[in-house]
Amino acid sequence: MPPLAADQAAPGLTAESPTAALTRRLVDGDEAAWRDFHAAYAPRLRRYLFVVCHGHEDTAVEALQQTFLRAVKHLRICATEAELWGWLTLLARSAAADARRGERRYLGFLERWFRHQPEPIAVPPTPEDQLESTLASELAALPPAERELLEQKYLAGGSVRELAAALGTTEKAVESRLTRARQRLKTALLSRLQNEDRA
Repeated sequence: MPPLAADQAAPGLTAESPTAALTRRLVDGDEAAWRDFHAAYAPRLRRYLFVVCHGHEDTAVEALQQTFLRAVKHLRICATEAELWGWLTLLARSAAADARRGERRYLGFLERWFRHQPEPIAVPPTPEDQLESTLASELAALPPAERELLEQKYLAGGSVRELAAALGTTEKAVESRLTRARQRLKTALLSRLQNEDRA
């Protein structure tokens, strides 16, 4: 089944679009709708992720599975196919970024294992290491909604338009939320660094 495209109602009609009808059935837990959804979007998302993952098929497959798991967890009704696809690609890029990080950690572990490396000698952290650690800590301390928004924008590479479509809000509202989240993170980070300097 190809992705739904006939989402424009005829003039004067207010009938629900095929995409809205499908996503409503998904939200309601309709098993047939899930089969239709998977058949329509799995091949398309796999091709998309193959490109995003630079041809690494294993990473793309892992990211595809995670994309569908996240879609199940966060599914909402989308009015148009463009809105649904934009939301799915946002989830896909985030899943791909996580898969690549996991793959790098796993390969690093295997390399250390097969080389039988002893425990690394502890060395004092560099200022860059300290800053990165502090940033990660303060990012994790943000409210979940703000942390996820920053991660989707700056780690997953989502555009403001894609974020707005995924959240069901306006681009201006997303920009305002990003500004507030960045300011909150900046304030927390500066406060933490100042306290460490005084310690």
